[in-house]
Amino acid sequence: MDLMYQSTRGGEKNITASQAILKGLADDGGLFMPVEIPKLAVPVEKLADMSYQDTAYEVMKLFFTDFTEEELRSCIERAYDSKFDTEEIAPLAKADGMYFLELYHGSTIAFKDMALSILPHLMTVSAKKNHADKKIVILTATSGDTGKAAMAGFADVEGTEIIVFYPKGGVSPMQERQMRTQTGKNTHVVAIHGNFDDAQTGVKKIFGDKEFEKKLAERGYQLSSANSINIGRLVPQVVYYVYAYAKLLKNEEIVPGEKINVTVPTGNFGNILAGYFAKQMGLPIDKLICASNENKVLYDFFTTGTYDKNREFILTNSPSMDILVSSNLERLIYLSAGCDAEKTRALMEELSADGKYTVTDEMRAKMADFRGGYATQEEDGAMIRKLFEDTGYVIDTHTGVAAAVYQKYVQESKDQTKTVIVSTASPYKFSRSVMEALGYEDTAGSRTLDDLSEFEIVDELSAKTGLPIPKAVEDIRFAVYLHDDECDVDKMEETVSGLLK
Repeated sequence: MDLMYQSTRGGEKNITASQAILKGLADDGGLFMPVEIPKLAVPVEKLADMSYQDTAYEVMKLFFTDFTEEELRSCIERAYDSKFDTEEIAPLAKADGMYFLELYHGSTIAFKDMALSILPHLMTVSAKKNHADKKIVILTATSGDTGKAAMAGFADVEGTEIIVFYPKGGVSPMQERQMRTQTGKNTHVVAIHGNFDDAQTGVKKIFGDKEFEKKLAERGYQLSSANSINIGRLVPQVVYYVYAYAKLLKNEEIVPGEKINVTVPTGNFGNILAGYFAKQMGLPIDKLICASNENKVLYDFFTTGTYDKNREFILTNSPSMDILVSSNLERLIYLSAGCDAEKTRALMEELSADGKYTVTDEMRAKMADFRGGYATQEEDGAMIRKLFEDTGYVIDTHTGVAAAVYQKYVQESKDQTKTVIVSTASPYKFSRSVMEALGYEDTAGSRTLDDLSEFEIVDELSAKTGLPIPKAVEDIRFAVYLHDDECDVDKMEETVSGLLK
């Protein structure tokens, strides 16, 4: 039996996995959800001896049931190959009693590679399955990492164009450089004059404009998304939670059936939601600790039951989490409402109209697996510094938020459950902030960190920590800027039209 998908807002039902992947967003603005979350078909003891690729197949085949084994295995093999700098794909490192799941060994040194390496392959297979005769236009908003990973994944993929919008001044210098130097005749990146929420809202508005959709169709184009709202992004993320548990088992850090906690630095809610999916599949996860930075809209939500984006938007040194509208939370709302699409739609309309909504006590009870926490920039920096001084292990600013939130959770709850901390980016992706946290001392003169270029800081960080500089960083050291487009938020649709020659 094929597992079918439906919109969280009720407008579309009986959609196949390949159709959901191809569309990205439902016509009614909702997100596609499977009619049920399937259970793992293989015991975790057996998974413990599997490669990442085989684990991926065992998880994804349960969700993408209209793909043949040959199609799905081909997508997996092409995604998780030598572009990752380790055969393990997602190594598990232990430091100071914490287990760090390193998801940054792909070509853009951030966790988005884990899903965006496979999405282009899933999408092209989906297009063939559904006899799509139009060029697919991937339209994406990014808070920093998705943009580069999506562009790298779709670069020169036949039958596609990709347009990425990012907030000017709202991403790290390394993130911006990675995007603006991306090669590929079908790649486009545009800096908007606004923040990430403006970019995300603008993209959703374009998807909702049926008149524009019709005009694009007449020109031979079909819109789709590479954001984590696409089920083809979310499902591959479930894999690494299953793999992490299996690795703990193989390394004899836990016994079969022993529960673990996971702590996830969270912005758009896709990463931690994938962990929740893994738990619903039967993986022994107890608590899902949702770590926020000072834009603590999710912490406040899990604390009070009210989601309220009406607040100051704070630019932090963990920019991928500088988000006030967490799109994937809609999927959790839908599940906690008993898959009541009408209730979900009403809450999302409240969010759109008033910038906030409140869930019922019954819904909150169904979210009891989640714990919210947040860390300030000072706590983040202190965590990065302490971990390095105590163990020699180096983490980035997003992982620092997660580790700091986890330590606070343990102090408050006394919960000693073994915990996997999802490490979402290489320290080199945010080298200036990491170096700031570790403490920069100029041995050669009297220069401060502000006097150094991005790549001088990279070299200083390598010298201080002994951590090898990733190939992804060296590749863009002397790369030429290829993209310089900018636009106002209200010109995004016009910009898309102009870029599609």
